[in-house]
Amino acid sequence: MRNSVGFFFCVAMQYTKPPLTFEQQAELLLNRGLVADRDVLISRLETVNYYRFSGYLYPYRLPDDSFKLGTTLATVWRQYTFDRKLRLLVLDAVERVEVALRTRLAYDHAHAHGPFAYRDRRSLPGLSRDAHDAWIAELSKEVSASRERFVEHFRNKYGNAHTLPPIWIAIELMSFGKTFTFFRGCDPSIQKDISAWIGAPDRVFFSWLRTINEVRNVCAHHGRLWNRDLGNNPLLPNERKYPDWYHPCRVTQSKMFGVLTILKFMLKKAAPTSKWYERFASLLAEYPDLPLLWMGFSSNWMESPLWSGVTDA
Repeated sequence: MRNSVGFFFCVAMQYTKPPLTFEQQAELLLNRGLVADRDVLISRLETVNYYRFSGYLYPYRLPDDSFKLGTTLATVWRQYTFDRKLRLLVLDAVERVEVALRTRLAYDHAHAHGPFAYRDRRSLPGLSRDAHDAWIAELSKEVSASRERFVEHFRNKYGNAHTLPPIWIAIELMSFGKTFTFFRGCDPSIQKDISAWIGAPDRVFFSWLRTINEVRNVCAHHGRLWNRDLGNNPLLPNERKYPDWYHPCRVTQSKMFGVLTILKFMLKKAAPTSKWYERFASLLAEYPDLPLLWMGFSSNWMESPLWSGVTDA
């Protein structure tokens, strides 16, 4: 609403919708045009929250909240199960990338500054004092709470002299987000070295890690992934120097095709013996009816050099 001087303000609105039984939820969807066996639909809703499932129904909704003609539970449920399998596959790739990144970060930082230098903000010039203090405080909590044998061994043997372990131990307790913060804080020389090892410009690689961190969080919370619009779009390398990212098909940046392409590219260094691509190809073959366009795939995506080499993946 607009007040007398032209400013908009929000009117507090109470949420008054009552909770619905599983049977009522099913009736609501059926009345809106979802084609389904009522008992089967109820059994699905008993195990998958209505609002979680409604995210997969959203592409089929019309402006009046009814569903497009012919929208079936079978079709939508197949997309749900595909998404679950895709999340597991993405998490597997992210894990391999994360482990490799931890390894390179701990190695490069320790050799450049020493095993305990990460406690000193001067070794992490990319972080403000407040950001470094917060990062160390969170890491200290992780170390104190850890019951990992390698942490307990260090604590029992060296705890009287050191409150925190060397970086190659500490980094094993970092989440992907904390590892990303560590990378963000490192000297530009370390960032460039790791980015070059992966095969991307450092600014581009930084954006990839930021995007992967977002996707990992979605997967960890079992969120909808396959047709998601990303909040942090990854950058693409320069077209002149890296034409494979643009020709014969341009890698999309706001959809999962871009993330999957980046993960496949990074796995060449992070896990060179992985069969990840073969498992991804098998997943697509299991769901040939899935509209890949919703994931940002172009019709000629398999012609991209970045997606070649099935037997070498």
